[in-house]
Amino acid sequence: MKSSRQSKILEIVSRQAVETQEELLELLQVEGFQVTQATVSRDLKELRLVKVPDGQGGAKYSVQANVTRGDLVRRARRIFEDYVLSVDFSGPLIMIKTYPGGAHAVAAVIDELGWPEMIGSLAGDDAILILTHADDPAPRPSGKTGVLYARIQELMKG
Repeated sequence: MKSSRQSKILEIVSRQAVETQEELLELLQVEGFQVTQATVSRDLKELRLVKVPDGQGGAKYSVQANVTRGDLVRRARRIFEDYVLSVDFSGPLIMIKTYPGGAHAVAAVIDELGWPEMIGSLAGDDAILILTHADDPAPRPSGKTGVLYARIQELMKG
């Protein structure tokens, strides 16, 4: 079911401009797929679909082409600049506070970076809890210099 749905998503975005998740949800329902917005959101992430300019002043979903590590970091910095309010660190936990509705975008880009020090992330509406390995080797003189925390701080600098 999932693979056929995701194949249909790729087919839809390749043949027509789809601007929103809601529009894609409606198109999938017309094709006989009964899905929720959350499922569509997960599918877009898994398929690595991104919004690109549509040439008419709007944006549409498209398949990501040859994304480099630098592209991911630039996108992460832009997302952090737009959504992140604060970052705090305690032991193997990092808490990121965002504007309301921004946590999922921030968590998705962090997950996509695939940092080895990270176990996983949990995103709510305006907060993300990141679990790190307890044996993070970086020194922590003030309790705030773990490797992952330092990487996130770099993203905050824009």
